[in-house]
Amino acid sequence: MPDSSTHFSLQDINALPQRYRANFINSLSGFKSSSLLGTTDGRFNNLAIISSVVHVGANPPLLGIIMRPHTVQRDSLSNIKQQGVFTLNHVHTSWTDKAHQTSARYDNGVSEFEEVGLTPWFSDTFSAPYVKESAVKMGLKVEQHFTLCNQTEMIIGEIQEVFITKRSNAPSAALENTNPKNAIAEDGYVDIESLQTSCISGLDTYHSTHKIAQYAYAKPNEPLTKTSITKK
Repeated sequence: MPDSSTHFSLQDINALPQRYRANFINSLSGFKSSSLLGTTDGRFNNLAIISSVVHVGANPPLLGIIMRPHTVQRDSLSNIKQQGVFTLNHVHTSWTDKAHQTSARYDNGVSEFEEVGLTPWFSDTFSAPYVKESAVKMGLKVEQHFTLCNQTEMIIGEIQEVFITKRSNAPSAALENTNPKNAIAEDGYVDIESLQTSCISGLDTYHSTHKIAQYAYAKPNEPLTKTSITKK
């Protein structure tokens, strides 16, 4: 039976209109994390929605982010290069609109925190701003920074501290139950679905999640078994 799928060659992809191509290619990687990138230049606090966070390693604890080429003013990237620190903050399903609004091109010196109605919060030991309303907050120090083949820039940061809050100030009664003792399993797994973290597909579409299954550690020649999350 012939394949009924639609085929795109590289030539076809390159011939697509710019915005259509951007939406098409960005959708192909599937669901991605939605995170707010918090930075500062020492005077102004900046916030930017990103969907490029990747796990790099657990020991040491490393995460990577991809930043677009610095062909125009990009305050977040400039702040990271200047200060060497940044924060990553999970986006709750009740305020995806505020998170997405940070993608607007505000003038230099304008704080996205103020423009979209989110609250900057600082820990006692870290200089970059967190999003107070976020249920999961991470502070990172730049460990490596390099330019990729398409002139995008990859920042690898080492996690310095993590906050999983008991509840958020986000306008959602459901957050009354976002207790970290219920979100962190005995094996260390963080159940971000219970914290109502959103995810992104494409460039502008946000989703809530629903767990299908969780499996035990896979081994050759042994049946795969499902596990349940054991809450503290």
